[in-house]
Amino acid sequence: MARTIRLRKWQKAALDAFTARPGSDFLAVATPGAGKSMFALAAARQEMARRPQRLIIVAPTQHLRVQWADAAESLDLHLETSWSAADGGLPRDVHGLVTTYQQVATSATALAEIARDAFVILDEVHHAGDERAWGESVRLAFATSATRLSLSGTPFRSDTLAIPFVNYDSDGLATADVEYGYGNALTDGGVVRPVHFPRLDGEMEWIGSDGLQTSASFADALDSVASAQRLRTALSAEGDWLPHVLAKAHDQLMNVRQTHPDAAGLVIAIDQAHAKDIASIFRDQLKVPAVVAVSEDSDASRKISAFANDTAPWIIAVRMISEGVDIPRLRVGVFATTTTTELFFRQAVGRIVRWIRGLGPQPGYMFVPDDPRLRRHVLTIAEQRRHSLRKRDENGEIVEADPTDPAALDEVPTGERDEQQLSLFAALSARPIGEASSLTPADIGLHVAMDDGDFVGLDLELIDVPHLRPPEAAAGLSPRERRRILREANQNAVRELSRVTGHGHARVNADLNALVGIRSIQEATLDELAERRMKAEAWLARTPLRRGA
Repeated sequence: MARTIRLRKWQKAALDAFTARPGSDFLAVATPGAGKSMFALAAARQEMARRPQRLIIVAPTQHLRVQWADAAESLDLHLETSWSAADGGLPRDVHGLVTTYQQVATSATALAEIARDAFVILDEVHHAGDERAWGESVRLAFATSATRLSLSGTPFRSDTLAIPFVNYDSDGLATADVEYGYGNALTDGGVVRPVHFPRLDGEMEWIGSDGLQTSASFADALDSVASAQRLRTALSAEGDWLPHVLAKAHDQLMNVRQTHPDAAGLVIAIDQAHAKDIASIFRDQLKVPAVVAVSEDSDASRKISAFANDTAPWIIAVRMISEGVDIPRLRVGVFATTTTTELFFRQAVGRIVRWIRGLGPQPGYMFVPDDPRLRRHVLTIAEQRRHSLRKRDENGEIVEADPTDPAALDEVPTGERDEQQLSLFAALSARPIGEASSLTPADIGLHVAMDDGDFVGLDLELIDVPHLRPPEAAAGLSPRERRRILREANQNAVRELSRVTGHGHARVNADLNALVGIRSIQEATLDELAERRMKAEAWLARTPLRRGA
């Protein structure tokens, strides 16, 4: 079964490097929006054509788990998304599974059985260093896998928790086998958007943990504790600074929508309560609807998926959309969180860089507090942007960017992250000072690549092995959707049989499994699930209703 896909040049070069790798481990670091997932799936499919094996993908969140499965289906790779250690093995008609780092931490031993000699993709692998137990579990689960392809959207350090299957240099920086940065992507054109950073100063007043009242703007030099308190004050939904920035961001979004009608904006909030407060500002002050998607909401993944395909203007999240989530119509962002690490900031900016083919110039805008602790991150990204988007004169020669150009002035340098607790802290007031720089597409049209980049065609073969053959689609449904529907139908049948027979669910399940010759619903193929449902329907048809049932 052959498929031809279009790969960007960097993806093809990365695939060649992966094919020529000397060992089992490979690390690819590529800027958000560049297409890491397609590269990784192409690599997996190519390997599975050479040698049939299971595919296991580890993602940071439940929503990305589903997003990976959807992407895999575009290459005819059918992955289980609801596996748990209690289920045991996998159905014979799936290619593998998608799990999360959190699940790996609780199910490493069970996963190790499935992952033996498998192809493993570790998405945003730096998460394996979030907790020591996570790193140890990743090592235990995948030590005997045939291939481990690690991905990251940004370069990362080991700090104190070295990440399994990743090599580090003498400075503790992960050494990538392939690296494709934001600057490279801008130079290539048609891969990512140039991002600009409108900033706004403010005058904040707060009572610190020492009980003293302080007033300062972002221009004032403060120690790390006071800097954290100043930022928290600026982001308070009860002050004037945040509503002013949200209004500016919405104005920018409306401007973008003149050429990109379904463009959307993202606000990254501090926590769930803060996200709801921001939604209230949009609703009550700006008269604009906003979707709230936070991890505490069991419906968050559905909201994100619906928003991605909708025309709604704004979505508010805490961390669920800060990494990996693919919503190309996001063009404007507001960084309204106190999390100020460079890794988190770059991942957040990555949500608005995804290029849409055929749209033409499409700059992104990330509104940020004019906080010294954020400016260094901004400056690093801006330097890459300015270096990559240099103008050419009439002879085609590169002309260095004019330092007085507004596009070169929307960033300034920064300080370090702070993790201090704010137990006695109380924000008093926050008011904006001055106006945020605001750029329109016309302002930077000369700086943006006008084409959609160069692609190369690649034929990928997936060997037709019976135990790995993806099931045929039916009635326009994907195999994964069919599996979900059949499992629900079987569960409903068991409940009905239990009601009319008086037998417990465990006994009914065991009897049906025995009739079909399977151990559990979770391990059943699509054909076995369909057969099991028919057996249940036949059982119901010949079973009289119990009196009083």
